[in-house]
Amino acid sequence: MLAVFGDEALLQAALTFEASLARAQAAAKLIPESAAAAIGAVCDSARFEVATLAEEAAHAGTLALALLPRLRARIAEQDAEAARLLHRGASSQDLADTALMLQAKAGAHLIQREGRALTDALARVAESHARTPALARTLLQPALPTTFGLQASQWLLGIHQALQRFAWECRAALLLQLAGAAGTLQGLSLEVLERMAAELGLAAPVLPWTARRDGVAGLAGALAVVSGATGKLARDISLLAQHEVHEAFEPRISGRGGSSSMSHKRNPTGCQIALSAAIRAPGLAAGILAGLPQEHQRGLGGWQAEAPALATLFELTHGALQAMRVVVEALEVDTVAMAANLAASGVGDDIGLSIQLVGRCLDHYRRQCKDSAEPHIHAVHD
Repeated sequence: MLAVFGDEALLQAALTFEASLARAQAAAKLIPESAAAAIGAVCDSARFEVATLAEEAAHAGTLALALLPRLRARIAEQDAEAARLLHRGASSQDLADTALMLQAKAGAHLIQREGRALTDALARVAESHARTPALARTLLQPALPTTFGLQASQWLLGIHQALQRFAWECRAALLLQLAGAAGTLQGLSLEVLERMAAELGLAAPVLPWTARRDGVAGLAGALAVVSGATGKLARDISLLAQHEVHEAFEPRISGRGGSSSMSHKRNPTGCQIALSAAIRAPGLAAGILAGLPQEHQRGLGGWQAEAPALATLFELTHGALQAMRVVVEALEVDTVAMAANLAASGVGDDIGLSIQLVGRCLDHYRRQCKDSAEPHIHAVHD
């Protein structure tokens, strides 16, 4: 995920945008085929010093101002007319927003893949412990009998539904940005927009969304929900791992979970990672939500704040899912302690309905997953 949102990937997405724009314009008879070929050839082969380019982009305020002069100079070596036609009609925001959506699309597949591995692991735990008696706790106090499988089913369903929400937001948010200087497509055309969207695997928006940032905000919110659902899993396992409870533990991994001063400790490090992500994610999402009231046809400061926050949300969420997958795949469960804690509470032993609920959850999960090894993320074309 760090690579998906790294400077090299951003540069590649920007070059992909420019090559696709030129091909679409040539197909729409707005520029010569020869010019599109020259632009595409340079975009496909160009190599730039990323650190220098990043520094200049930060100084200029946009990647386009740092990248385009370099591209034009390379293209002019082959075709002066093609160099002049590079980026014709497009804006710096068109390049920035589309590049971000291409990165988000790649990141979304990593989220879904890691999320699916985690939910599959939780489904195995739920099935294995469908009949394992355990104590339910409400307000942190003993409540009624349940099964550990039902608790795992709740974790499973919470994360699965969060991932479904995320997939829906991806379909709504992964849009091509092609607006032109003022959101009117001046110097471009609807044909160019449609062709570019199809080539890049992004949706063609009804209207340019330069100052409508609801899609990005929805994506940020959905990532925060996935982080929160993963944090719920981490919170419960860390509580079950307390010495006084002693019911479930992270796997023993060499060099992990120890203490520099207390050799007896077995700290829930994976849970710590997921919980720290769940704590950070809402603030990042809130920052993107705060930028929704954009000014006129292109805002100042609001949309420019989105990319680093969104990248961090992807990184945190992916890291949390990965950390908890490692935990759940080798989760240590002490069924003897579970039975003893249940017996000591004196609340009975009726778990019949809990067993049925586990089966209901697993049937639901399997029905939704049976047609795909990985949940699909497709752009929704209006």
